[in-house]
Amino acid sequence: MHLGENMRTHLSAGLGLALLTLAAPAANSASRFTEDPYPSTYAPIASAPVLLRNATVLTGTGTRLEQTDVLLRNGRIAAVGSALQAPADAVQVDARGKWVTPGIIDVHSHLGVYPSPGVSAHSDGNEMTAPVTANVWAEHSVWPQDPGFATALAGGVTSMQVLPGSANLVGGRGVTLKNVPATTYQAMKFPGAPWGLKMACGENPKRVYGSGKGVAPGTRMGNVAGYRAAFIDASEYLAKNSPKKVKKKRWFSGDEKGDSAGDAGGKRDLKLDTLAGAINGDIRVHIHCYRADEMATMLDLSKEFGFKIAAFHHGVEAYKLADRLAAEGVCGALWADWWGFKMEAFDGIQENIALVDRPANSCAIVHSDSPEGIQRLNQEAAKVMANARRAGMQIAPERAIMWLTYNAARSLGVEQQTGSLEVGKMGDVVVWNGSPFSSYAQAEKVYIDGHQVFDRVDVRRQPLSDFMLGQEARP
Repeated sequence: MHLGENMRTHLSAGLGLALLTLAAPAANSASRFTEDPYPSTYAPIASAPVLLRNATVLTGTGTRLEQTDVLLRNGRIAAVGSALQAPADAVQVDARGKWVTPGIIDVHSHLGVYPSPGVSAHSDGNEMTAPVTANVWAEHSVWPQDPGFATALAGGVTSMQVLPGSANLVGGRGVTLKNVPATTYQAMKFPGAPWGLKMACGENPKRVYGSGKGVAPGTRMGNVAGYRAAFIDASEYLAKNSPKKVKKKRWFSGDEKGDSAGDAGGKRDLKLDTLAGAINGDIRVHIHCYRADEMATMLDLSKEFGFKIAAFHHGVEAYKLADRLAAEGVCGALWADWWGFKMEAFDGIQENIALVDRPANSCAIVHSDSPEGIQRLNQEAAKVMANARRAGMQIAPERAIMWLTYNAARSLGVEQQTGSLEVGKMGDVVVWNGSPFSSYAQAEKVYIDGHQVFDRVDVRRQPLSDFMLGQEARP
């Protein structure tokens, strides 16, 4: 994206500080199917302690605190409370009249894989060469210079999941990034975050591969047959490669001819690695799906093959099975009010997220799927609150912020690290000029791992993509 590691080193040097590497769990080390040959090199920028004083604090856990201080130290949340003592070297910020929240997390972004400018040379999000392309990883298409990362940061977005597109039944792995300036995607890669697996149901895959092209799937029943064939192959691959079955370092113990697509050939297979990792529970499954009946089918599919669905994305009919989603611990990553642009998106309602949010153990999320929407996810959440209020449902700000922070982190498997202002978690924090759910809300200051990465009134703390150098006026 931006001025890269050089900028980050310069910022650190200006403070007379070195980069600080915080202890993090080993990335994706749960099984041989998720070994990472391209591990995160992300290193938080060390900074002096920061004490935000006398703010209205939304913790991300459902709590609102008035006239409260938040202390960031060593890249982490060190304390949240009243009249906190500032360390001698702390930067103190008068946040009276401001609101402080966890950093926003977008669970459905295509920044970097469909970057700006939107030209064909930048179209790297859909590997439309086969219905199942679980072998591809979105991270290998991420262009860190995408100017969209900086505009998202100005909207308070501190982390995001970048996904492949939805042309395929199985589109490939997604990656969770910290929204920091970098030269390589590894320097943005969230340490220890599980991969996501992007799947899609409904119109998209059957339109891309059907419609007279003579390639399956061409129907919804062809979609389901395609998922089942892929997971049957992955189940057999997983069984043949379990520690109990494999004594030597080889991927198949027999002379099998391969999977139903003919591409395993008795050797290690990247497609089946990913699908087996999903069955193992090491890779979290995220499914683009609109209709309630198809979501129910996908839930049944997950039971047939033993994988867990982390979230349904878009889900304009999610309100019709809100209770089942909550009971099965599946998140709904949804738009505030997009619907009607194709037949499967016909039956949407503006109260969708509010209804998904009502049952016990619910996990409602506001997502973007848009380089513009990611800049104002707080306002998208505000639209949900307003529509719910008109329907007689009052949703407090301390509840709504969870749609953008803790629930999003939960769906990505990083809720132990970020998503709420709890002691020990990453210092990913936004200072707003007022309620984040106001039409006039602006993120004034953004901190990632305790370091201020954005300031609305200080251009020196507004990252600029290398690509944009010389293309816009800067004081």
